[in-house]
Formats: sequence, C-alpha cells, structure tokens
Amino acid sequence: MRQPSVNRARVATVSLALVVAAGAAACGPKDNDAKGAGGDSKPRKGGTLTVLNANPQEDFDPARLYTSGGGNVPSLVFRTLTTRNRENGAAGAKVVPDLATDTGRPSKDATVWTYTLKKGLKYEDGTPITSADIKYGIERSFAAELSGGAPYLRDWLIGGADYQGPYKDKKGLDSIEIPDDLTIVFHLDKPEGEFPYLATQTQFTPVPKAKDNGTKYEEHPISSGPYKVVKNENDGERLILARNTHWSASTDAERKAYPDKIDVRSGLDSSVINQRLSSSQGADAAAVTTDTNLGPAELAKVTGDKELASRVGTGHFGYTNYIAFNPKVKPFDDPKVRQAISYAIDRTSVINAAGGSSLAEAATTYLPNQKSFGYTPYDHFPAGASGNPAKAKELLKEAGHQNGLTVTLTHSNDKDFETSPEIATAIQDALKKAGITVKLQGLESNDYKDKIHGAKTEPGFFLAHWGADWPSGGPFLAPIFDGRQIVKDGANFNTGFLDDKAVNTEIDAINKLTDLDEAAQRWGALDKKIGEQALTVPLFHPVYKRLYGKDVKNIVISDWTGVLDISQVAVK
Repeated sequence: MRQPSVNRARVATVSLALVVAAGAAACGPKDNDAKGAGGDSKPRKGGTLTVLNANPQEDFDPARLYTSGGGNVPSLVFRTLTTRNRENGAAGAKVVPDLATDTGRPSKDATVWTYTLKKGLKYEDGTPITSADIKYGIERSFAAELSGGAPYLRDWLIGGADYQGPYKDKKGLDSIEIPDDLTIVFHLDKPEGEFPYLATQTQFTPVPKAKDNGTKYEEHPISSGPYKVVKNENDGERLILARNTHWSASTDAERKAYPDKIDVRSGLDSSVINQRLSSSQGADAAAVTTDTNLGPAELAKVTGDKELASRVGTGHFGYTNYIAFNPKVKPFDDPKVRQAISYAIDRTSVINAAGGSSLAEAATTYLPNQKSFGYTPYDHFPAGASGNPAKAKELLKEAGHQNGLTVTLTHSNDKDFETSPEIATAIQDALKKAGITVKLQGLESNDYKDKIHGAKTEPGFFLAHWGADWPSGGPFLAPIFDGRQIVKDGANFNTGFLDDKAVNTEIDAINKLTDLDEAAQRWGALDKKIGEQALTVPLFHPVYKRLYGKDVKNIVISDWTGVLDISQVAVK
C-alpha cells in the first residue's frame, strides 16, 4: 500500500489515500477553478515551479520507489509502460498508455501480457528507448540492494520469487520476453486482469544497462520523461529538474511540462510550508506542495479569506482508516462482540478527532467510496452519526457480557490524525456509553507497526489504515482478506486472519477479468459480503486540502492520487 505524498502530521484527514477515499462524490478541486489561479488565462511554457515539501524525495531510483500511479515528482523523470490519466476527479482514475501504444494485450486468461512501444522514444542523451531497457529496469528491481518497490512483480512473474536481480543472475528472467526492440511480453504465474495498473509503477521505467551504476544510479537516473535531474542533494532533500530536450510531447499525451525548471526543496516544517504558500512572496508565488495538507486551524483561517480559499485544491485518494479485530484473541472471537463495537462507534466524534468534516468523510464500507474501486454502499451495523449504544448493549448481553466489558485498544502515539491518541480517545468515549471500558495502549511508531503486523504479536483490537496502490478493489481487498496472503513470519496485513475458501475463489475469479468496470462491480459485491463478518469497523476516508501559490495555473487533481498533479501545472 502506498499513500500519496503527504505530511502525516498534517493529514488531519480521514482517509489520506483513500484514493478511494473520495466518497461517492469523489472529485477534483472543489474550492478552485480547474484552471487554477489566473482566471481564464491560458497556461504557458516557461518559468520555474518551486515544490515545498516536508519529506525528501529519497531513493530516487525507479527500482526503489513505491508509488501510486508512478508518483508525482518521479513521473516527471520516469515514464512507464502505462500511467494514470491526468484529469480531474473520476476520469483521472483510469489507466492509459505511456511508453506503450496501449494498456496491454492480454492472452491465455490474462496470464500473458504483450506491449508494443511507441516509435521515436528517446532518453535525455538522445539514445533510443528499447524493450530491452524496460526488461532490464524491471530485473534490477529484484536486486536486494535496490529493494523497496512494490512487491507484485516478484509475486506475479513466473520465476520472480527466486530471482535475485541482474547483478547476481545475468541470465535475466525468462518470463519477460523481448522479441524485438519495440515488443515486450510478460508471462505470469496466474491470471492478473489488473496488470495495466501495475505497469504504472516506476519499476517499469526503462534503464539503459550501460548507464546503470547500482545504488549510485539515483544520483542521476537517465530520464525518459520531460525533465532530467541536474542536482540531487542530501538524498533527495534538494532536487533540481531541467527540461529533457529529447522528450517529445508527440509521444506523451499526459505530461504538459509547462515550467522550464522544477526546484524541489524538502525538510521544511509543515507550518512553514503553508505560511510560505499563503504569503506567496517572490518564488513562492509559483510554488506548490506535494506532501503537506492544511490542518484544522489553518483551514479555518483560509476559509475566512476569499483569496486564500480560491487557492485551495481539494482531493480524495483511495484510503480507509478503520478498527481491526483479531478473532484469535478473546473476546473478539465472538462476532457479537465485534458487532456491538461496530454499533457503538460515534463517527461524528471520530471525524472531529481527525480534523473535522472538511478533512474526513465517514466510512461504513471497507472500500473507498469511488466508482473505480467498485464502491457498493452498505452499513451492516448502522450506528448513525453518533453511535447506537442501546443496540450494542443488547448484543453484549447476548454474548454473555450483560455487566459490560473491558478491552484494550492499541494505537500509535504519532500525531497523524489516523491511528493516533485523538482517534483512540474518541472511540474510548463512544464505547463507554455502551458499557465497554476501553484501556488505551499507545506505542511509538516502529513498535506499533511491528506489533500490529506480526501474526504472533497482533493485538485483539487496534487502529489501522490501508491505501490504494492503484484505484481498484484488488490491491485493497486481497492483501487484507485473502487467506493465502496470511504471513506467519513477516509483515502480515490480513489482520482478521480470514481464510474463507469462497472469498479466495472469488478473488481469483475477479483477477481473471480484463474488463476493469466489470471487475470493479465484483470487488464491491465482495466487500459487502466480507463486511458481514465484522472483521473491521470502517471509520473514515481522508480529504486533502492543499494550498498553492498565486501564480500557479492549470490545477488538476485526480481521484487516483487525490493531490495536485505537478505534471499539469503552469506558472506563467
């Protein structure tokens, strides 16, 4: 799971990625004209775009990046076989061709995928991009020293589980064929109808073997996109990108590449970023952020200022914050106890703890409320806006807890407005009304992650969240509810330890579908069916509110990322 770049201390949101998180009304910017600042003025080429971020763009190597849709800054340098559609709202949740002529041609029940490269593709040095470069780029992502990217290729490609990368195994992967310089064919272990989504990951970036210098490649990766790296300081803390003169818009329908230069400055405090964007003085007038949201207090200030409010982009990303249960731990082995807690939840107080209704949307489904995920409305245990303690007490009595219950809720001590003390306290207060005493166990970030993702250490009752690797139900439901993905030694995400043959079979059946709209409907139906077991309590989806400078134009915010797409921005 990968969230869009975000300063989590300011997420104060409800569903960060929820790239699906955009409820039924998932959409692009609501608070501003899609053309951005400058009214009807048309975007023009030229100028410098400044990016003000809290977190550095570390590991700027396509093999090591784990992004959704290729990332924001990375996709200016790295082109892939497919990419996300760069449009506002729901239209932006579609996958489209990038280096390839189409989104892929499946055969043999979607176990074989064939791509043809566009003609005339070139690197920043003018040399041609070939299918062998894409094969090599993928293979190097298997090297231990370049780990960090999405795990799907290792799981999906025949022979991928045992491959050690080209530095140790120069023979390469036989499951990736290159019949000629423009054709590449992938052979998979099992049907995967969503392979076009996977092909947006940066691991599908072409890398010329002759220019690969291992772990140092990130200092100056060879560009296939509209910009090239001219400076990379302090492991991505300062990135300067300039035009790649060999990039051609005729081969790239998605990236506008308006600015002449991109100056990425990271390591900044979130309050400083928002203050600089608010003031819009000097170079900051042509500045954006790709990882810092407005917090509740800042949003209140902005809302009262008409000019500032016109410079706020609103977005949604497929992401869900929820309560997780471990049915192996008493009393959560009893479905009635899990249902009682579901009824007792006061989502209004939870949303207030997450920053308010402008930054979080109530969730009753595990899947984000966007069409691309297959969102199917359901509320199996209706708690209303403020909880139903009477129904909760009734279920507890049926479960033999007529005198109430005492449980422990594990959460993170990070002030992230997602799994943090504020959310835990809101849940504690709500459950108290139903006769459930909640003791809070707050853990530091690393301890929290280790505990909840260890099959042997997972608590019975804890806060969790999940975000979309791409806008579909597949990477949302399979890792959490496919019994074959339970990991006994290592990071386990199937928190409910669900191993239901019918669920596993349906996941396999949906994965065979190459009609993504049909697949979405099936994912939604499966979500509704799984929801009956009360293995989670969906709480909210986050909403992103981000400022941009007064001279920034052409604001595009898709439901794929939920944040401003800098490949579309103009500053003149």
